[in-house]
Amino acid sequence: MPEKNRVMRVLKKDDLGAIVAIDEIGAKRSRHDYYERKFETILNSAHNINSSIVCEVDGRIVGFVMGDVYFGEFGVPETSATIDTIGVHPEFQNHGIANEMLDQFMMNMKAAGVKKVYTLVNWDDFALEKFFSRQKFTPSKRVNLEYQLP
Repeated sequence: MPEKNRVMRVLKKDDLGAIVAIDEIGAKRSRHDYYERKFETILNSAHNINSSIVCEVDGRIVGFVMGDVYFGEFGVPETSATIDTIGVHPEFQNHGIANEMLDQFMMNMKAAGVKKVYTLVNWDDFALEKFFSRQKFTPSKRVNLEYQLP
């Protein structure tokens, strides 16, 4: 796949359908409502800066990274960011697109003054853990706590 056909850009409102379709392949169900809520938050300039990106190949959206920038939330005084959703269409996987999107995301975060980027991975999602490990993510010193409601 030639490099010149790839375009990394900031997520736009019109990208919703393509992102839902890519996610649906992996999730085996539509999460349209989830993404609709995410888009409302991401694209609300009063909320934050739009840090989410998509990758286009020949004008077709083939991947996305969605995240947020935090300016002191959770009692953490430093500017940090999270990656909460990442996806690449199966036809375009194993061509370096996820790596390239993550590189672009990190470059954008550095420009925004972010010092640390966090993400969560299910303990048994070995493929995703391996991907983030190759990208130099390491276990955080923070502990993710959960409470199961009865």
